[in-house]
Amino acid sequence: MAGDPGLFGPRSVTWQLHGDPMMWIAGVRALYLQALHPRAVRGVVQNSAAFQRNEQGRRDAWGRLMRTADFVGTLSYGTTDAAERAGAAVRGIHRRLSATDPATGERYGVDDPALLLWVHCAEVDSYLEVLRRSGYPVGAAQADRYLDEQRESARLVGLDPDTVPGDRAALAAYFDRVRPELALTPEARGVDDFLRRPPAPAPLVPARAVLWGWVARLAYGALPAYAHELYGRPAPPPRAVTRRLRATGCLLRAIPPTVRWQLPPRHILRAVARLGPDTRPAPYKLRHCAAILDGHGDARGGCADDREGGDGGAATRWRKTD
Repeated sequence: MAGDPGLFGPRSVTWQLHGDPMMWIAGVRALYLQALHPRAVRGVVQNSAAFQRNEQGRRDAWGRLMRTADFVGTLSYGTTDAAERAGAAVRGIHRRLSATDPATGERYGVDDPALLLWVHCAEVDSYLEVLRRSGYPVGAAQADRYLDEQRESARLVGLDPDTVPGDRAALAAYFDRVRPELALTPEARGVDDFLRRPPAPAPLVPARAVLWGWVARLAYGALPAYAHELYGRPAPPPRAVTRRLRATGCLLRAIPPTVRWQLPPRHILRAVARLGPDTRPAPYKLRHCAAILDGHGDARGGCADDREGGDGGAATRWRKTD
């Protein structure tokens, strides 16, 4: 295979997962979860016109979402040099930004490792949770492998990979430790308001109510129960949310990938052009190796509840094989 495979390469779990259309819903879930950390969300709000000044400023939140998608796409499918440059740019921005705790007057940097770790863990947890519950064939050992791979992404934003959870057990333990710090602050309410009713041109308001409303409700429903309690809004029963995630996943995956990948930022198309057509991300490539990674022959897709047990051991640290 010619060309630079990037940080992860076509044989990684990351390469397959991040090409799925349910990543957009997972990204919204991540925003909901990230906003519940008071210091983290304060760092975003105090440094963003998107939530501070006026309606036009709030529209820039769409730009933030697209920049995040572009960053994840670059790390997942870009060349090694492009990923390293993207990480350096993000670290440079974070070093220049700070926030103030209104209760104590403390000034702190947004590059505080504890805050970066929260953002990272909320993201990867959301990606796995939404994709697995929507029927993407991610087995238990594959999920661990994905978390181990994502330590590379954590490194690029300024974290020591050895301090980042590298399997599901470590990630669950991390959330148990952090939960007492979470709260519904005014800043979190602002994020919630935006995600439920983002700015849109008048002609698109009806479409926002139907299409975006579905996305936001689905992402919110996929949050853990403690997040629903903090936001103070009920969510459908978990089984109902899983059924809706599966139905949405089936609908979106029915759209041909070559059509979906035409949408910005188009990283997958560029990666396939660079590396060859056999490197296209696809769920079947995870099914093919599920029996090996999970230690059994059941390669069916399913949510996390369906795939526990028999995972063949702990996660294996990822090494570049391409």
